[in-house]
Amino acid sequence: MRLFHLVFASILLTGCGGQEFQDLHDFVTDAGKDMRGKIPPPPEVKPYEPFAYNNGTNLSDPFKPRKPELRSGGSTGGNQPDMDRPKEALEEFPLESLRMVGYLYQKKVGYAVVRAPDAKLHRVKAGNYIGMNFGLIKEVTETEIAIKETVQDSTGDWSERMSSLKLVE
Repeated sequence: MRLFHLVFASILLTGCGGQEFQDLHDFVTDAGKDMRGKIPPPPEVKPYEPFAYNNGTNLSDPFKPRKPELRSGGSTGGNQPDMDRPKEALEEFPLESLRMVGYLYQKKVGYAVVRAPDAKLHRVKAGNYIGMNFGLIKEVTETEIAIKETVQDSTGDWSERMSSLKLVE
């Protein structure tokens, strides 16, 4: 009887084992039969041809720094600031980093209180200089400092522009 059970169990196991995933095995083996990949050839690489900037063209070399050329007469504009003037304390900071935090009126003169990035307070009035662009304070009111800055453009000319610092509450 034992022999009968063993033979029956082995027949049963062999019958179930081989056919369970046969459709999956057939799909995997048949899936790539008709596929043939074609890889296009790589593009042709053209040889590098360097460009010489000094071959008689009027192009400037982009790797050499440009210096502004002086206008006729050797002037760089009529608005050139006084370079020999001693710098004031607030001229070492960019104008964007300075804040007007108060206003004082003493002896008929209006003063603005300005906080610098180093957290120090400075009292300024019309005629003082402020910012890194030769900013001359033209007027101080209760809410604003009007500043005339003198800036140099890429050609070397000096021009003036108006800026302001508003009171921060």
